[in-house]
Amino acid sequence: MESVSATLKQSKPQANPATATAAKAYPPIKLVTPGKKPEIPAYLEEIYYWAYLSPRNVRWLNHEPVVRLILWNQHVKLRNSAFAEIERGQNVLQSTCVYGQYLPLLAELIGEEGHLSLVDVAEVQLTNAYRRLHKFPHVTLHHANVMDLSDKTFDVAISYFLLHEIPDQDKRKAVNVLLNKVRPGGKMIFIDYDKPHWWHPLKPITSFVFDTLEPFAKGMWRHEIKEFAEQPEMFEWRKQNFFGNLFQKVVATRL
Repeated sequence: MESVSATLKQSKPQANPATATAAKAYPPIKLVTPGKKPEIPAYLEEIYYWAYLSPRNVRWLNHEPVVRLILWNQHVKLRNSAFAEIERGQNVLQSTCVYGQYLPLLAELIGEEGHLSLVDVAEVQLTNAYRRLHKFPHVTLHHANVMDLSDKTFDVAISYFLLHEIPDQDKRKAVNVLLNKVRPGGKMIFIDYDKPHWWHPLKPITSFVFDTLEPFAKGMWRHEIKEFAEQPEMFEWRKQNFFGNLFQKVVATRL
């Protein structure tokens, strides 16, 4: 298998010779790779290959209308709610890639005064992200498992629809790893599913989808995100629900 750097180099958009002189030259995006490739979690290969590891499906899913459809047209509201917690010039950690326009909009929001570190364990996801982020010199791609990152801390860390896709025991580990990435005064932002009101018209179909395609998602119905934290008292917690409690934003600010 080709290295990530070789893959990204091949995927870099090529300038048209006729217009190359007029095109803006962008500094190369930074790529950090470990000495050894990160191991793809078994559940990701067995359950979510179709959504995150299949090159064909990755290209199809990476369209804003598809993301909006999957999230019942709540994606923009949820994305903007997360972005409202971020200030220009901050140092931000994004745990895993996100489809649609989320990543370039996040990079634009942070601006060149800040920095965006994007972490993903899947090579195909980083290649896909590179195509959208190559013009942003203040972005670094990390081919790594977010649970194995170094001790570097950030102003803001974001988990956008990550927790519902991982087993409950890994939810606990992921929450604490991410909380530990936030420096004093910084924010950890979680956007994810929550348990909808009993009367929610989409609760039956959501339950069916979870039972059929997302076997770990109902862990978000059984537990508050705060319950996964080993030291919740080290943070100030805020929670906001959306769309009849089907979605949630939880912000933990380190004291």
